[in-house]
Amino acid sequence: MKIFNSPTLRFFNSSILQFFFCFFVLALMSCGNKNDEAKPAPVIVKTEVANEQIGFGNRTYVGVVEEESSTAVSFTGSGMLTRVYVSEGQRVGRGQLIATIDPTQARNMLRAAEAQMAQANDAYNRMKQLYDNNALPEIKWVETQSKVDQAKAQLDLARKNLADCSVHAPVSGVIGSGVKSAGETMLPAMPVATILNISNVKIKASVPEKEMASIQPTTPTRITVEALQASYEGGRIEKGVEADPITHTYDIRIHVPNKGQQLLPGMVCNVEIKGSGLADHDDGGVTVPITAVQQGADGDKFVWLMVSGAAHRQQVQLGASKGDRIAVSSGLKPGDVVIIEGFHRLSEGTKIATR
Repeated sequence: MKIFNSPTLRFFNSSILQFFFCFFVLALMSCGNKNDEAKPAPVIVKTEVANEQIGFGNRTYVGVVEEESSTAVSFTGSGMLTRVYVSEGQRVGRGQLIATIDPTQARNMLRAAEAQMAQANDAYNRMKQLYDNNALPEIKWVETQSKVDQAKAQLDLARKNLADCSVHAPVSGVIGSGVKSAGETMLPAMPVATILNISNVKIKASVPEKEMASIQPTTPTRITVEALQASYEGGRIEKGVEADPITHTYDIRIHVPNKGQQLLPGMVCNVEIKGSGLADHDDGGVTVPITAVQQGADGDKFVWLMVSGAAHRQQVQLGASKGDRIAVSSGLKPGDVVIIEGFHRLSEGTKIATR
């Protein structure tokens, strides 16, 4: 028993215990390092959430507001303008006085016609007494009646000429440019002013010939007028049939209701024709950066998605491009998380983290 309890044996047993303890600690550390090596750090990427880009395929043109129709106001006779009662941009109603010319000549003609009428009536009354007494040949009586009719026609014409020295608005609308000034000499059919009908207006825009086929009379449009800080929904579209020989563009005109008549001819606006540039999704579509689209060895296009913290290769079908983005017609849906940077080190199932 003394042998087993000797100091030498106790030192030996203690050394063996320390050795096994150190071996156990080193083994645990070694296992921990192996586990760390088995779990590599996730690849850092940049992502974006796919959204439905309404209007991605739209095209925008510069347009000009035009009146729906215009009516030239002019005199039937000639004379010097004595007064103009309207100015450019003024709203007028039907029957409103627009301008007058010097009526002196017309008044003189009216006095002469009245005198001639009085003379014809006097001759008619005297000849009638003779005719009633059978003292006047029939041919003389017919001549007398003809002179009365002629005098009456001249009187009516003179009255009309005097009335035509004042011109009134034949329709309601807004006075356009080119209003004449008092003192100018007017000739028959020379416009003194133009009345524009703007209860409805037309938006004129020039469209390249290669894009005309995608525009139909019922294609949705939106008109934006910066001067008014307002937007309007366009109506029916009129398509021109003759191209500009220099620019090879066609004119289109979009009908727009003009409630309040705030849209005035000559205003510049932006014309957005919806869906004219996106064949697969005329009303929009999911888009991604062009740089995020990859091509596999088989020629198929794909993007990388982030699904539950891992990379997933998703095959896609592409549509039209605009700027640095491209439409995805199939394969993606709004809400998918698309990897747009850092995808070059990815493979299926690679653990990823965002910046």
